[in-house]
Amino acid sequence: MSEPPMREPQDRETRDHAPHERDRDVPLSAITLTVSGRSWHLDVDPRTSLLDALREHLRLGGTKKGCDHGQCGACTVLINGRRVNSCLTLAVMHEGDEIVTIEGLGNPGELSPMQAAFIARDGFQCGYCTPGQICSAVGMLREVEAGWPSHATADVSSSRVELTDEEIRERMSGNICRCAAYPNIASAIRDVAHAREVAHAQGGRGSPRGQGSPRGRGKPRGGPR
Repeated sequence: MSEPPMREPQDRETRDHAPHERDRDVPLSAITLTVSGRSWHLDVDPRTSLLDALREHLRLGGTKKGCDHGQCGACTVLINGRRVNSCLTLAVMHEGDEIVTIEGLGNPGELSPMQAAFIARDGFQCGYCTPGQICSAVGMLREVEAGWPSHATADVSSSRVELTDEEIRERMSGNICRCAAYPNIASAIRDVAHAREVAHAQGGRGSPRGQGSPRGRGKPRGGPR
């Protein structure tokens, strides 16, 4: 019995850059994404994640790629007011949605309350996870204000959730900080939550920049963690 013919080996450069057989037949999808109030028209592979669309197509580098498996939270953005791991969702799924990245929450001359609190409390060290931490914290406070319980909520029947340390840890558990700045992150979140409570008690109307009410349908980030 004759042996099958051996294939000629490819050098590494040729192998890494050769187009995959499947990729040649995949038509691009024309989509329009609304990111931080601006519309972008893109032609993307339908398998492109929202994270890759933001970073590679729109060059918005604030949203970070960490694990690329939805486990570290570095890629968290807000979609219709709710926090989402952008590495786990496809860009083509979000036409008509309002996407907000860290760049859309504030800028160096006009920081959002959460950004300012992170700076005041030193809620970061290397800073790589910080954009995801901030976006997640903003979305998390909206969930609390809407009365959504978590696994740490003592009374799930109550419409008011007390933002205890356990609540903050549980609700932010999907965002990993390898520098272990967790105590300062929790302090920053408490500062913003307290300021909002004071403003509400004084009859303040509206929401500070980057802090809206939950919109859209469904559970946030797959439900309480």
